[in-house]
Amino acid sequence: MGRVTGALARLTDRRFGTLAGLIALGLTLSLLSPHFLTTSNLLNVFEQTAINAIIAVGMTFVIVSGGIDLSVGSLVALSGIVLALALQAGWPAPVAVAAGIATGAACGLVNGTLITLGRLPPFIATLGMMSVARGLALVLAEGRPISGFDGGFRALATGSVAGLPMPAVVMIIAFIVGHVVLTRTRFGRYVFAIGGNEEATRLSGVSVGFHKSLVYVVSGAASGLAAAVLTARLNSAQPIAGLMYELDAIAATVIGGTSLMGGEGSLGGTLVGALIMGVLRNGLNLLGVSSFVQQIVIGAVIIGAVLADTATRGRLRRR
Repeated sequence: MGRVTGALARLTDRRFGTLAGLIALGLTLSLLSPHFLTTSNLLNVFEQTAINAIIAVGMTFVIVSGGIDLSVGSLVALSGIVLALALQAGWPAPVAVAAGIATGAACGLVNGTLITLGRLPPFIATLGMMSVARGLALVLAEGRPISGFDGGFRALATGSVAGLPMPAVVMIIAFIVGHVVLTRTRFGRYVFAIGGNEEATRLSGVSVGFHKSLVYVVSGAASGLAAAVLTARLNSAQPIAGLMYELDAIAATVIGGTSLMGGEGSLGGTLVGALIMGVLRNGLNLLGVSSFVQQIVIGAVIIGAVLADTATRGRLRRR
């Protein structure tokens, strides 16, 4: 009886509920479309999900700490342009990729500094950075796309490992590294503590400002890595790239069970949330649903996830 009760409790746990939702969504789409469960389509889902999922790794750190980062989409554009200019200047591909990631991390550090030292709310600080980074990308690129890279760099998108496309491989590595950092390091424990009760964490002697800044550096670096994958995939860096990416990253994180109130979440859940977004988009495309209706459906899913989070929080407070 105890085992049955435990199993039911796990099924009602939101993390397992999200995974059950992904399975149910996959089964439903496989019945509605004969093309959904083909190997090529499933690999396509992984490849298309990779960029938003990599950004969501950084977003999970931010939201667990109780913050929000609205600048990630613009950081993808700026990092991609810096990377492309470095490649055009003849820099080796690994160095150019590192320059793109460093650009994202540097912007994240500015976000963190404005929030911790400037006492700006995360919403305002990252909203401002969203505009600044987009403007910088347009200025550096003179408003035009930068394209034409060699095959070595493009292997970041066209290569594969054990049959998995390289963007999916990069995504999996990013999630493994992020999971280890979030669950096995002192920094990860501090991120949860800050999101759960910032004042108590400060009174415990933790340097809250330093660790909160580091969270935004992680988010910026993740955006830079996503920019590298996106630039290689498109064989082009565009200053208008990354529009609305922040919405997808926040949605994947919240759908995956990370609370918008902070202090709770997991990267495993975020990966499932990102896959739900990817599978949903892929399925709607296969069914011929217009992009306008897709926006409505995805928006409804996000609202449902936030309502579930609010209801869960309410139940916990009543206990």
